[in-house]
Amino acid sequence: MTDKGLFDDAPIQVTATGRAARTQPLADRLRPISLAEVIGQDHLLGPDKPIGRMVARRQLSSMILWGPPGCGKTTIAKLLAQATDLVFEPLSAVFSGVADLRRVFDGARKRRQTGGGTLLFVDEIHRFNRAQQDGFLPYVEDGTVVLIGATTENPSFELNAALLSRTQVLVLNRLTAEALEQLLVHAEKIEGRDLPLDEAARTALIAMADGDGRFILNLAEQVFTISSAKLNPEGLAELVQRRAPLYDKSQEGHYNLISALHKSVRGSDPDAALYWLARMLDGGEDPRYVARRVVRMAVEDIGLADPHALTVALAAWETYERLGSPEGELAIGQAVLYVATAPKSNAAYRAFGAAQKAAKESGSLMPPKHILNAPTRMMKDMGYGRGYAYDHDQDDAFSGQNYFPDEMGRREFYAPTGRGFEKTLADRLAVWKRRREGGTE
Repeated sequence: MTDKGLFDDAPIQVTATGRAARTQPLADRLRPISLAEVIGQDHLLGPDKPIGRMVARRQLSSMILWGPPGCGKTTIAKLLAQATDLVFEPLSAVFSGVADLRRVFDGARKRRQTGGGTLLFVDEIHRFNRAQQDGFLPYVEDGTVVLIGATTENPSFELNAALLSRTQVLVLNRLTAEALEQLLVHAEKIEGRDLPLDEAARTALIAMADGDGRFILNLAEQVFTISSAKLNPEGLAELVQRRAPLYDKSQEGHYNLISALHKSVRGSDPDAALYWLARMLDGGEDPRYVARRVVRMAVEDIGLADPHALTVALAAWETYERLGSPEGELAIGQAVLYVATAPKSNAAYRAFGAAQKAAKESGSLMPPKHILNAPTRMMKDMGYGRGYAYDHDQDDAFSGQNYFPDEMGRREFYAPTGRGFEKTLADRLAVWKRRREGGTE
């Protein structure tokens, strides 16, 4: 008898109990045979949760399962077909084309005529282009198939609106350390012996898996096969390969991590900021991109509360350009620490935005004539430059004259905070405001 694996679609040998035969990979032997055995997704599979309720009614809606690799998307889809007596038709968007889809739809239509149903599972559904995604719509709408698509990418970015409107997006969790530990315990029961790892190495093995159930079982199988002596973290590292971080520089992971870094800096948490910086660099992010974003943080979230922050950020960028990796990355780390610990103000950012809005609204108003140069006699006769007070000739180099268009009146865009250097600026502006209004210091 053959069936599919726990985390993939490869045919496997199955015993009478429904478990994979001992000759099969460990991940296949641990394949759940019911939804109750699926680990880490109780928020969807519980009796009163979205999928649990569908199964109880034996009525599935089309859905998109969005989650990281190795969290059980394929397994859940197969078990849903089993639990609702639907024929399971798996396709991969990487290897399948129009002919494969047409075959499935034709078979599903014939099956429906005899009272049967079809669950079409499309792995990596985001890899189908927009036109191919549209091809699912009539078959989903008329109930020819129940569509379950699996994706590791954000559906709102990768799937078209028409398909999303006809499916329910369900988010699967990355497996926690506790869930991965459960898988290791199950693996030890299947093998009939403990993993030859000390406590620290076991923790390291879980960290290496990075939330991927398939990956941790493959790692465990390597350890069972290759080693009989108990390993420490160093011995484990020599034995198995470390998982590459889940980070795509052009996709959602990129934007999530730079957002986490920026928010950590804005929130004045240098430790979290360093962590997200390290995650980005470890994932292969271009340090120049990070350096450019740190410059943005310096002007957007610190501004004049600490004008030196911009200098430090630019210096770190230049240092990286001169030294390269890995030495130059330390300068970026130092700049991240500086901006994270600097006093925060977005007053300059907000002021510039308000000024831009006012500029668009006010049109082409002329500056007041008294601040315009008068290089010709005609311009002098027209009043250009008349009454201008040279500020350096005034007390404290401040004349208090009007510099806005006469038709516009004075506006206040910049409101410095009381933090860092901006406290000094706030006090200074308050004095100048009183003098403009005819008061005294």
